[in-house]
Amino acid sequence: MQAVILVGGEGTRLRPLTSTVPKPVVPLVDRPFIVHLLDWLRGHGIDDVVMSCGFLATSVRNVLGDGSHMGLNLRFVEEPEPRGTAGALKFAEPFLDERFLMLNGDVLTDLDLSAQIAQHERTGARATLALVPVSDPSGYGLVRLHEDHTVSEFVEKPPADEIDTNLISAGAYVLERSVLELIEPDRNVSIEREVWPALIGAGLYGFASEAYWLDIGTPERYLQGTFDILEGNVRTEVRERLGDGYLCVDAAARIDGRVIPPAVVERGAHVATGAHVGSLVVLADGVSVGEGTIVERSVVLQGAEIGANCLLRDCIVGAGVRIGDRTHVTGGAVLGEGVTIGADNVVARGARVFPGVDLPDGALRF
Repeated sequence: MQAVILVGGEGTRLRPLTSTVPKPVVPLVDRPFIVHLLDWLRGHGIDDVVMSCGFLATSVRNVLGDGSHMGLNLRFVEEPEPRGTAGALKFAEPFLDERFLMLNGDVLTDLDLSAQIAQHERTGARATLALVPVSDPSGYGLVRLHEDHTVSEFVEKPPADEIDTNLISAGAYVLERSVLELIEPDRNVSIEREVWPALIGAGLYGFASEAYWLDIGTPERYLQGTFDILEGNVRTEVRERLGDGYLCVDAAARIDGRVIPPAVVERGAHVATGAHVGSLVVLADGVSVGEGTIVERSVVLQGAEIGANCLLRDCIVGAGVRIGDRTHVTGGAVLGEGVTIGADNVVARGARVFPGVDLPDGALRF
């Protein structure tokens, strides 16, 4: 079985993490985000993947290669300009089989693709959309189904008194090649707004699932996805590394302080005497945490250096960041790659500090 993954977006909502790195290869726990998706596909027998790229496509290709080390055949197509979800699919048409999966590249999920494909075959559908329930449907486009699983209607953010379903699209579709006939070439086309409505009553089905599903397109959701992986709320290959104790500390890490599970501490990381790391923490390769520092519910990326007596809570610290003594980074703050924050600063309330910024001691009390 074959899949095409749309990874053409610039990841603007996830900046500054995506200011220097394309969203598909932003690290999520212990591997690039897109690798979680590729692991999931491989687990359902998909071994041929077409990556439909746009922004920083070469960087994605450089990280993933040809996929052979993951047991996959990866090919890359690069849109000359943004063409929308359907336009990107049409551009990849020469690579596509008679039946294939189409996936949004910014979703973390463990949905049962095998069951979705089986329903697609059983019903003779032209397109089968994976659907998941949400607790608050008011902010989403909803999908109504008939009893035979055919799609009856799409409803965009209906008023409360008109909500009679909580199913939304999960961004995973099983498609027959004939769907491509509905897409005009060389133009910007939305599959959600233009193609699916045209297929209602003509072979469009929904596959409803209670699976885990999360769009990680914002820092808040990036952290939530990290926590859910560490806690095992979503099935990923990280679970095997964590073991029954929900803790993975690389043998080449040096732990002089405490690490509380669930947590991942990678090669070359150092937790100094009196430091407290966890729970719900990822320390990437080469991270150093100073004496007496507390790191909770946070991600600290490769090579970052955290001073003494700091507090990091509910934050994301980019690769190569340097944080001076007694500085607090909390409340959803995000520090971009290579940022330097001097001593006695407070960065909080969702503040985003972009790459290249150098703040002196005591400069910020946000």
